This record gives sequence, C-alpha cells and structure tokens, in this order.
Amino acid sequence: MATLDEITREKERIGEALARIDAQREKLVSQLSELEAAERVFARYSKGTQAKKIGSTGTQLPATTAAAPVQGRGQQTTTAKPAGGKRSSSSLSDQVLALATGKTQKEITAACKGARPNHIGAAIARHKRAGRIEERDGKLYATQSAETVQRAAI
Repeated sequence: MATLDEITREKERIGEALARIDAQREKLVSQLSELEAAERVFARYSKGTQAKKIGSTGTQLPATTAAAPVQGRGQQTTTAKPAGGKRSSSSLSDQVLALATGKTQKEITAACKGARPNHIGAAIARHKRAGRIEERDGKLYATQSAETVQRAAI
C-alpha cells in the first residue's frame, strides 16, 4: 500500500508542476506577442539600426546598416531594365542625354526600349533643370558643355 501512496503523491506533484509550467507558458506567449507588436511599431517609426531575425529560431543579430525606409504597396526600387533583360553600360539618364540631338521627347522615349515613359520624362526634366538639355521648337538639344563632358567621359 505504501508504494501505491508514493505513486499517487508523485503523480499529483508532477501534475502540479505541469500546471505551473502551462501557466508560465501562457504568460510567456502573451508577453512575446506584446513584444512582437511593439517591435513592429518600433520598426515602422524607427530610422536607426534594427535587429534582424535569423531563421525560425527567433535569435536576433544587430543590423550593420541603417534600416531601409518603409515602402508602400506596389513600389519597386529596381532601376529600369532594357528589353531582353540585359543591362546597358550607361544609365537611362546618360542615354537620354546622348539622344538629345534634335529629337522630340516621344522619339527619345521610343529609342529607349524597356524604359518607362515617366522615367524618361523625369530624366529629361532633371537635365533641363541642370542646364544640360535645352528645348527649341519642341525638340531637345544637349548643350555644348554637356556634349564635351560626355565625350570626355567616353
């Protein structure tokens, strides 16, 4: 009978320990969810360095670079690629400047295959503001100093 009583007491002790562990686990789960919510808010409004999660273990390592700005839906940060997936050696801005030899904006847009028309328009506007392109009679011309600088770069 003594061994039966010992077994019963041991079962009760283990049951109580399991109940304490379950309560502690529930408490830790709620704390973890609060911390994750705070981390998301902090990441959204923080501009400094952040910790990066590694794998599914949840271990974190400090980031070595500053956090990237939060992007909205549908925004892309890649540069325009020409058709065929091959990158050209010069940037779109350089291509626009090279094509500004008495052509209209539509002709320049047609010549820059694979680039979006609004990107070409923005490049033209930047060149105009910088004084590298001027517009005469609806056609775009690179100024002399820009041509000289471009030839020297090539």
